[in-house]
Amino acid sequence: MRWVDLLILLPAAWYQLAAFPFAVLFHQLCASGQLSPTARYTFLLAGGCLLAITAMGSYAALLLIPTAASVLLLLSASPAHIHTWVFGLQMCWQTLCHLGLGSLALESGDARPAVALSAIMMLTQKATSLALDIHEGTVLPQAGQGLLQQDLPLCSYLLYFPALLGGPLQPFSSFRVQVESLGAVPLPLEAAGWRCLGALALQGLRVGLEGCLPRVQGCSVLATLCHMWMRALLFRLAYYTQWVLDEALLKVAGFGPEEGQGDLSGRELWVLETTHRLAVFTRTWNRSTSRWLRRLVFQRCPARPLLATFAFSAWWHGLRPGHIFGFLCWAVMVEADYRIHPFLSAWATSRFAKLLYRGTSWVFTQLLVAYVLDAVEAESFSALCLLWTSYKSILPLSYGVVLLLLSKKAKQN
Repeated sequence: MRWVDLLILLPAAWYQLAAFPFAVLFHQLCASGQLSPTARYTFLLAGGCLLAITAMGSYAALLLIPTAASVLLLLSASPAHIHTWVFGLQMCWQTLCHLGLGSLALESGDARPAVALSAIMMLTQKATSLALDIHEGTVLPQAGQGLLQQDLPLCSYLLYFPALLGGPLQPFSSFRVQVESLGAVPLPLEAAGWRCLGALALQGLRVGLEGCLPRVQGCSVLATLCHMWMRALLFRLAYYTQWVLDEALLKVAGFGPEEGQGDLSGRELWVLETTHRLAVFTRTWNRSTSRWLRRLVFQRCPARPLLATFAFSAWWHGLRPGHIFGFLCWAVMVEADYRIHPFLSAWATSRFAKLLYRGTSWVFTQLLVAYVLDAVEAESFSALCLLWTSYKSILPLSYGVVLLLLSKKAKQN
């Protein structure tokens, strides 16, 4: 069993595991009353800087520079324009980093550029979320405080080590409340332990399924589709493992997400793997990022918000050809899903028809998700062209044609 494969696919996982003892130490020091609020912010910030340097080496500078610039903007820009400035800064910097480090991470085999890109993407989430909070007035500047008292919580929030490399997005107000009330919260070792066992089980299942992957290779259509579906399942299991580890680390440090606010619970895992609706899968997948995209783009876009949200997601993920193609296909198929299923569910009235409808829709959803993951993970334009010209594209194209027909019919009505 090649457990080290997790390091190759998700290089941040081992650094998250190495941070567990420091998270336990932080929680114990807070519970014993040995750390004041200022000392807690300092501990979290110092831990984040140390983890960044350890995991990224010299690439850590690419994370620290935009952090310092974002803090300066958050402290100096007017609330009316702060979101525009922070958003522009973060996305321009992140795009430059993706262009410079993306190919390096793929070609060199060095994990540090990939870890740095992951941390910069997390920084963009936190900085833009905080800027929106200030812009909307839900987070107000602390009047009468010195520069250090204003600076330290912001820097700590952007770089605190339990969420530096991954984890669900936490609002700044919630972060500040949890930092200042950690002494009253018992160490949740049991909950974190169950999450770690869950991550271990998911990784064991992934390694077991990977051994079966060569057996489903073949030239027939069925074998090719099964191979694509199995590869997508392996990717999903790896992401599930990472998300569970992220939440376990946050739990140990005392920053666990509120109920229903995390990226993956047992109920959400069940929904992701059993839903027959692509739209439901999309809303449940990486839930905290979905909420961030909804707030940042979907709710603020006056025209075609769904397409704009997926286009921005492609930009945020790196803007490689696979990202552009995959996310735009995903947007079209979700739009088609919204239009197709009301018609099909109304048609399926008998028990047999409902069973046929749900079973067929589940298979279609699984294949569509596999196609999107295949496109997003394509490492070259030639691989993307091969995918587009293969018969794997028949089902996504069918969804696109159905969307056009239903849109035309709706306009006529």
